[in-house]
Amino acid sequence: MSGEPLPSQARVVIVGGGVIGCSVAYHLTQLGWRDVLLLERRQLTCGTTWHAAGLLTTLRDTETQTRLAKYSLELYQRLEAETGQATGFIGCGSIQLARTRDKAIEMRRGAVAAKLFGVEVHEISPHEVQECWPLADVSDLEAAFLFPNDGRINPTDVTQALAKGARLGGARIVENVKVTGFTCDRGHVTGVRTDRGEVRAEYVVNCAGLWARDVGELAGVSVPLLAAEHYYLISEPMPGLHPLLPILRDPGNSAYIREEAGKLMVGLFEPEARPWGLAGIPEDFCFGDIQPDWDRMAPYIEKAMRRVPRLLDTGIKLLFCGPESFTPDHNYLMGESPELRHFFVAAGFNSLGILSGGGAGMVMAHWIAEGHPPMDVWSVNLRRMHRWQSNPLYLRDRTVETLGIGYQDHWPNRQWSTARNVKQSILHDRMAAAGACFGESAGWERPNWFAEAGERPEYGYSWGRQNWFEYSAREHCAVREAVGLFEQSSFGKLLVQGRDAERVLNRLATADLAVTPGKVVYTQFLNARGGIEADLTVTRLAADSYLVVTAAFTQTHVEAWLRQHTPPDAFVVITDVSGAYAMLNLQGPASRELLQSICSDDLSGAAFAFGTLREIRVGYQSLLAMRLTYAGELGFELYVPTPFVLPVYDTLLEAGRRVGLRHCGYHALNSLRIEKAYREWAHDIGPDDDPLCAGLAFTCAWDKPGGFIGREALLDRRAAGSPQRRLVQFLLRDPEPLLYHNEPILRDGALVGFTTSAAYGHTLGGAVAMGYVSFPEGANERFVTDARFTIRAGADLHEAVASLRPMYDPGAARARCD
Repeated sequence: MSGEPLPSQARVVIVGGGVIGCSVAYHLTQLGWRDVLLLERRQLTCGTTWHAAGLLTTLRDTETQTRLAKYSLELYQRLEAETGQATGFIGCGSIQLARTRDKAIEMRRGAVAAKLFGVEVHEISPHEVQECWPLADVSDLEAAFLFPNDGRINPTDVTQALAKGARLGGARIVENVKVTGFTCDRGHVTGVRTDRGEVRAEYVVNCAGLWARDVGELAGVSVPLLAAEHYYLISEPMPGLHPLLPILRDPGNSAYIREEAGKLMVGLFEPEARPWGLAGIPEDFCFGDIQPDWDRMAPYIEKAMRRVPRLLDTGIKLLFCGPESFTPDHNYLMGESPELRHFFVAAGFNSLGILSGGGAGMVMAHWIAEGHPPMDVWSVNLRRMHRWQSNPLYLRDRTVETLGIGYQDHWPNRQWSTARNVKQSILHDRMAAAGACFGESAGWERPNWFAEAGERPEYGYSWGRQNWFEYSAREHCAVREAVGLFEQSSFGKLLVQGRDAERVLNRLATADLAVTPGKVVYTQFLNARGGIEADLTVTRLAADSYLVVTAAFTQTHVEAWLRQHTPPDAFVVITDVSGAYAMLNLQGPASRELLQSICSDDLSGAAFAFGTLREIRVGYQSLLAMRLTYAGELGFELYVPTPFVLPVYDTLLEAGRRVGLRHCGYHALNSLRIEKAYREWAHDIGPDDDPLCAGLAFTCAWDKPGGFIGREALLDRRAAGSPQRRLVQFLLRDPEPLLYHNEPILRDGALVGFTTSAAYGHTLGGAVAMGYVSFPEGANERFVTDARFTIRAGADLHEAVASLRPMYDPGAARARCD
């Protein structure tokens, strides 16, 4: 109530009283936390929650988001009995509609994944849609899918139920409190400042929704999200409607349709949205809406109405426009911030806050209480983002696209079209002149493939062989047979220096980093449970200096992990030197011949061993060369000081004409590395996968002095025998089908896992994938080899060869050749 005094301290302070904040409070009390304080700037639900549509459609784009949605549905169904507060749950089901063959293929793949994730789904005919929805026009449907257990709830009621449950568990909720800042000490948040005084706290959770970016800025924490106008209309009453009509999800018309008290609600996810609140959110914004733009929305309204033609002759009672927050990649922002310890964020739910609110609250509560989430949530982890992504102009331009992306075709390898060219390497124009078709990763423009002369470097999306397939095949073969040149300047490069650098890094890394200068070490960083938090190389430059190299999209996470696991008394300095070096990667059997032809240094196998670094000279320039590969071939990663890279590139290109040098992109690198069964973090390995099940135990220096984080957990599992899960490589026997990822893996007809990454193996002659298989008695060699494996792609099953060893060059002779 207004004027209620605040306590002087609380164990955890939650900022924001929408469905997310109330869910976090509720779930913390379910874990036994009593000293929980939730502060709301005005009234509960008054930001976005109150005007949400309340859809509970459980199949989402990723397994993590599907699990959050499933948990929310189950929670909301039992919450009324637990708290006595109604939630308005209606188990009406939902129907997803496909108007095109390509959309039907996508949805069939989704239906297979849904069953794998425990979501019930049935493909139904247009006639069956008509039976469920007599008012719907089904004449243009290619396919449809019924999710019988989906439903809807009243957003305000379910939030009040969560709030009541939190209060019953001991939490305190105070409305009409404005947060004005935070107190911090030595990198930890220590309290919250408000217009009613200061509250000391061990933990803070930013659940401020539309205001989450502003609240983050008060603490020096980047929370990249921006609001956009989001529309739905309510029709006049119509005969023939009832509450159990399934929700119609109609992506071809960028709309959903559901019953609303004898009327129809039509929600719109137009492909070009309008950002809102760029100049700031009004101070008095509370249960507010936005003046609708009828002229802009008229074409989308008319298109959506054609799914239920009677709507065209029925009046519109209300066209509602309210703000909802969206993130740059259309995934949530959850977890502990990289900038400030014990400052957590749960925001940016991209119009899916009600759907995921229960699950998000559960995950956040465990994360706070136990120090880690209860499942792999990298796809929504705040640490995948970068500080520059809070730039308002970037958010404005990207939000135009993110609002509608969920209702569009989710093609393999689809690229964002807005807010591009954030980062360009100094070689960008050279790559463009060579025919590069660029993709984006962590803001970097990177060559994904190269068009031939006279061809346009643009994607032609499909579920079959896309227009770049043959170009990438030629790049792949050039690396296997001659030499390919990859431009990989986007890699994150962290210089770790100081007298304690070895001690700090050796405690983090599975491998022994007490090596001689010039040695390159492939290793992982593990969490205390033995899960893989990072997969990278560490090169010793000198007695007190190391270079840590990681993928661009992991840099925020890796740097935060390094800093947070560096003891306060350690003499260590960590410096981001990513922009100081460009990186050119030469791979293939002719790579040494090419490099030696322009280099005065001895590059023979005897002088330059695999896994080592040397400073070499090319022309007038000096650079660092690492003899490494991510393609399975003889190769050299060239770290070139940025001012030197243009002449080095030109020299390589000119000399390369004699040995068949070809520009290569990331699609080719992906197919090469999957043929060699090289893992990729966030796809094949992650925080819930350990080196034993991932086949990476060879990186573990079990007996090095001081051990490493996660060692004890791994030793216990190693002593228990064969892991119950193993990462396996698969090759389809039929050379025609394609695989992408998340395809179910069957062993003798029984589901045992799903693929984690896949590409076409141009050398092996078929689609190649990796994926985990599970067996309670231990997934050993015989379990993999003495069985018939099939992989399901959509409706089709394909025979596959399975192997625990790389199918291409299992002995790594090509990479280590002298």
